[in-house]
Parts: sequence; structure tokens; C-alpha cells
Amino acid sequence: MGETETDSEHRMMIGFADPMKIDPGRDRFPFCIVWTPLPFISWLVPFIGHVGICREDGVILDFAGPNFVCVDNFAFGAVARYIQINKEKESSISSGSRMFDGESRYDEQEDTHEKEPTWDDALRKGIQEYQHHSYNIFTCNCHSFVANNLNRLAVRSGGWNVVNLAALVFLKGRWVTKTAMVKSLLPTVIIYALGILLGGWTFIVSCSILAVLLTGWFIMATYCFKNLIQL
Repeated sequence: MGETETDSEHRMMIGFADPMKIDPGRDRFPFCIVWTPLPFISWLVPFIGHVGICREDGVILDFAGPNFVCVDNFAFGAVARYIQINKEKESSISSGSRMFDGESRYDEQEDTHEKEPTWDDALRKGIQEYQHHSYNIFTCNCHSFVANNLNRLAVRSGGWNVVNLAALVFLKGRWVTKTAMVKSLLPTVIIYALGILLGGWTFIVSCSILAVLLTGWFIMATYCFKNLIQL
């Protein structure tokens, strides 16, 4: 007999749903890097923002303060942009062998001696490490946490730092919705329009200097003084 609609729904409930399915309504972004603008600073320098990385079940993890990693409570608002990682092609770490039953799969204590480390195993170690890190926007921030986990996951063979991570999100990040794009960019448009109207070239030069100083700091601290930024 053919499968009924009820049977199909039951199969999805017990774990046959698409493990890569993104659900912005529930803030679920499996195997993703996620981004949201920071108040004030992103309005002036729109390529700067707050980032997090997601578990296999789509729950967001982000380093949001000293010794504190947020779980399923993305700091600074809803996700605006995301990049989904193809775990089969871009990471050497396997995913879990089965789908999640709520949140229980992540909390289980498993015998890691009998299986390969999974995506969530790697993220768990990243959380444990950053729960003992002080937060500093210039030397140990949310980008440091995500870059650390990407290297732990061997995504695209590793080599991640705050600069190439920020560039990846800015250049390749997908907007969750058109509304998210408008909400993220509208404050920038308004501030720049008013700034140019009232301040002219002085405003443009000031914003350009701010962008250059911030970008220059992270580039220099990453590539010239490698111990300044923690990963």
C-alpha cells in the first residue's frame, strides 16, 4: 500500500527530515556560519558584524562576552546572512549518524573511542575552550570563536582567521530574506544620506578613516603580529 500523509508526517517527526534544511522562523541554520549587524558600528562600517556557527541541528552558538558562549540565543538580533557549509565536501569531520530527537542528541554522553569525532563534538570542544576566554573586540571576539571552530572542523583545509572569515561572510553570505537585507542596510543608507547632507566630505572622510583603521588593525594583527588575535 502507498504511504499515507500521516505516515509521511510521522517519518519526518522521528528523524527523516532533511538535515540541511534551514528554518529562519525557528532560528535553525544547520552547518552554517551566521551573521547579524552590530548596532552603530555596522551602520558606519557595514562589513563589520556579529558572527556565530551552528550545530548539526541548526542551533546557533556565538561568543558574546567574557567566558560566555550563547546557545540558541543569537546576540544582537536575528540572523541576517548565512553561509551553509557542505559538510561532505568542505569538512573532514563527519556529521552525526542520525537525526536529532529534539535537543537530546547534543546532550548525550557518547563513547568517542568507538566512533569518529562529529561536527558537534568539535563545536563542543570549541565551547569548552572559549568558556575560559576573556572577550575583547580587538583581540578575542566572535570572529575568533568561529574561526577557531572552522579550523577544528578542518573546513576547506583550515587556515581560518578573523580576516578571511569576515571577507567570506561579506562576499559570499546569503541574505535570509529581502526584509533582513533591508533592515540591515537601511540604517546605513539613512546615516550616510544625513551625514553627507549635513557634513559633506568631512563625514565621508571620517567614515573612511574609521573603516581603514579597523581593517588595518585586524590585517596587521592577523598577518604581522600573529599572537595578538586569539583563535
